[in-house]
Amino acid sequence: MQTLFILSSLIGGTVLAFQAGANAQLSKAMGNPYSATAVQLAVGAGLLLAATVLTDSLSALGRLSGAPWWHAIGGLASALYVLSTIVLFPRIGAIVTVGLLIAGQMLMSLILDGFGWLGVPRQEPDIGTLLGTVSVLAGVAAIMAGQSGKDAAQGLSGKPGLAAFALLSGALLPVQGAINALLRADLQASFAVGFVSFAVATMAMAAVLTLRLILSAASAPVSASNAGGFRSLPWWGWLGGVAGSVYVTVVFTSIPAIGASAVIALTVAGQQAASIVVDRFGLLRFPKREISRIRLAGVAALLAGVALIKLF
Repeated sequence: MQTLFILSSLIGGTVLAFQAGANAQLSKAMGNPYSATAVQLAVGAGLLLAATVLTDSLSALGRLSGAPWWHAIGGLASALYVLSTIVLFPRIGAIVTVGLLIAGQMLMSLILDGFGWLGVPRQEPDIGTLLGTVSVLAGVAAIMAGQSGKDAAQGLSGKPGLAAFALLSGALLPVQGAINALLRADLQASFAVGFVSFAVATMAMAAVLTLRLILSAASAPVSASNAGGFRSLPWWGWLGGVAGSVYVTVVFTSIPAIGASAVIALTVAGQQAASIVVDRFGLLRFPKREISRIRLAGVAALLAGVALIKLF
């Protein structure tokens, strides 16, 4: 059974590369990343609601009233994560942002496992887990250095607040997985939990978008010229929400079985392996990029860290 959770966690990470490509295409078509994100989250919520109905689990939503209120707000982490990428990518760079997000995920997952917080089975960190975590973080640092060179250091220069925001946003993702696992115990229906999580995330992003419009700080609403961009939108550009729903469901079902540190490490490994393939062959309409040796070494260190966390 553990093998199933290991494989599903790896797959959950690989779909994030697809999600990034789909979101990029929809954002380009709509001319507004906030609107595109709200749409993708709504797509994911709709898919999970349909799955809830098809599995005859709709009645499980009625048990929400008996669950602690904070068990239902895990989706806020997804909204904050997306918001952080929108805010931070243009300010400190995509590679630096992703590296800090991953660092936040790994450190918080280690804390959740070590203290057994939020219903996560307590797993005191042994030497293998500690060495594995160090190896994963070293791999992330190498990936950042290999992809962006001196720009990585310059991107963070004089911006400790932005770095802290990225770490916090990443740290909340394993928290979301743990909270959603608690909600699953309340509702006894995985798809219903996923729907609640995505519905909350959609409403949060809609609130952010509305606030920006009220303050006249957002881009103009989709106009005829923006709408014309939909003609070049590939059909898979609408499926970022599908990828996101797969990831969220995998995380909250796997954490109780194999631990937060293992799940996050596996999803990160899958994400990085998939991103190398995407970059190398220019898939998902991303430009082709040569893969440097240091980046390959970083991914190798990351995978070695995953193996250490799982084997010891």
